[in-house]
Amino acid sequence: MARPLIGVSTYLEAGARWGVWELEAALLPVGYPRLVQRAGGLAAMLPPDDPERAVEAVARLDGLVISGGPDVEPVRYGAEREPRTGPPAPERDAWELALIEAALASRIPLLGICRGMQLLNVALGGTLVQHVDGHAEVVGVFGGHPVKPVPGTRYAGIVPEETSVPTYHHQAVDRLGTGLVPSAYAADGTVEAVELSSGEGWVLGVQWHPEMGEDERVMRALVEAAAAR
Repeated sequence: MARPLIGVSTYLEAGARWGVWELEAALLPVGYPRLVQRAGGLAAMLPPDDPERAVEAVARLDGLVISGGPDVEPVRYGAEREPRTGPPAPERDAWELALIEAALASRIPLLGICRGMQLLNVALGGTLVQHVDGHAEVVGVFGGHPVKPVPGTRYAGIVPEETSVPTYHHQAVDRLGTGLVPSAYAADGTVEAVELSSGEGWVLGVQWHPEMGEDERVMRALVEAAAAR
């Protein structure tokens, strides 16, 4: 049976360097495609594009991953920018929000990772906390902490026990978007996973970075849902 095609949104960076080159680049940390591949899928990179093309892009996929990255522009959820909020990424915001909307409309299985979970929440009318302490201890270094699943949720069905996860973020979900329910928490009460009910399709967001760890269960669940379509 053909492996499902999983699209993964990418960064857009002005000064990426490789070899003798320093150019604008659409790039993706290799952990993302490798995790998709280990979980049984084919990975396809989705660099920022005209949001009008999101429906066409999603129609060619079996599943979608919205990757981590910079802070979501606060205007997207009706807030003023706070001093510790990072620089905006308007092209990514527009493109990835359009991808999320297209995936929800077509019921393509969708996984949001870190920023991707936050964008999912914003796409459904939710808001974000612009800074939390303790989830990015050292700049440029992934940390770890335990997350506890909420019994009866999709996430708990995938990972039923409390686990330690790779983490690096300073923003978090505040008010939940329409239809979303929390499915895992950190010890400090931070929402670490959200999902839609099973009747709304396979939709899950995790605040941590599974691509930086060894646990394949969340990605494997997405790939299996994509294959089932």
